[in-house]
Amino acid sequence: MIVAVATENNMVAQHFGRCPEYTIYGIDDGRIVEQNVIANPGHEPGFLPRYLADMSVKYVIAGGMGPRAQSLFSEQGIETHVGVSGPLNEVIEAFIEGSLQSGISTCEHSKGGHSCD
Repeated sequence: MIVAVATENNMVAQHFGRCPEYTIYGIDDGRIVEQNVIANPGHEPGFLPRYLADMSVKYVIAGGMGPRAQSLFSEQGIETHVGVSGPLNEVIEAFIEGSLQSGISTCEHSKGGHSCD
């Protein structure tokens, strides 16, 4: 399976669409078999779900993501996990173990001048 994590300074980024990069993990039989970091190709409504689906991503992890984005990912067959924070290595291990705690989206709209709704 392939998992994309919104990344900033080796931590889970607060906002999926506006993070500087994504860490893409290939996971097989409970182990990380591949890890790549890619630059964020840009925040354009509807683009990232298609872009990541074309990379065979099945799960995305971020601190925050709006409901519209979550819906667009769902349409591509990608499951989203928001409200996540912490160092990447701890988060991906929790995901693999099935103990990752998702929660409420942490996106702060006042700083970015955007609305995730």
